[in-house]
Amino acid sequence: MGKVVGFELNSQDAEKASKFYSTVFGWEVGENQWGYREVTTGGISGGIAQGPNDYPHGTRIQIEVNSIDEVIAKAKDYGALIVREKMEFDDFFLAYLVDPTGLGLGLIQKK
Repeated sequence: MGKVVGFELNSQDAEKASKFYSTVFGWEVGENQWGYREVTTGGISGGIAQGPNDYPHGTRIQIEVNSIDEVIAKAKDYGALIVREKMEFDDFFLAYLVDPTGLGLGLIQKK
């Protein structure tokens, strides 16, 4: 079962969004790294990102999966659009897709 492990808020003004959420809700917002700021909420954690052109605004949940390649293939079969193919980071792989109804989400596979 894929479990929700985080979220990402995308904004064209990530600095302003970071100030808003830290001031209004008391979230701890980390330093900008690669256009992404880690966020600690006291509940599920996530991040605030400079939204890319293909997903400039909005919220994406991040779902942890055992095999990102298998999930991407299955998602395509069921009408998903792959926005970012599998990317490799130090401790995990990450991909972004849009489901058949237009909702964006991220897939994470730990190494």
